[in-house]
Formats: sequence, C-alpha cells, structure tokens
Amino acid sequence: MWRVIVQCPAESWRQYATEFKAIAEKYSSTPLASKKMKDDERRIMEYQIENVNEAEEFIEECVALEGFTATFEAL
Repeated sequence: MWRVIVQCPAESWRQYATEFKAIAEKYSSTPLASKKMKDDERRIMEYQIENVNEAEEFIEECVALEGFTATFEAL
C-alpha cells in the first residue's frame, strides 16, 4: 500500500484542476486528504494506492502538469 502526496501552487491548480481530477479518477485510489493552505493557497493532496506500479504511473502523470510535484511512500 502506498501514499501518494501531490502538491501544486494556486496558479497551477487554477489552470490544471480539471486535468488533475481526470488523472486521479483513472486510478483505483482512495483520497486521504486534500488541503488548501491559507497563506499561499497551494494545494496538498494525499491518495492511497494499492499497487506500486499504479502509484508510479499516477505520479508520472501528475508531474507532467506544470507546477505539480509528487512523491510516494509505503504505508
């Protein structure tokens, strides 16, 4: 089981939110958290994914969006 952590600045979220949501829907993931930071409005989202290959693919698609970063760790 893997936790994928995706972050993006407010500007990237405004521009790519729809694309990101479509990517998240493609994978069998469970949303764990979604935060909008008060100071700079950046987004931090966490998902649980069972398969390591899917976690890696999810990250690859997310970081292809301008401004998005992603990491994953074992749960």
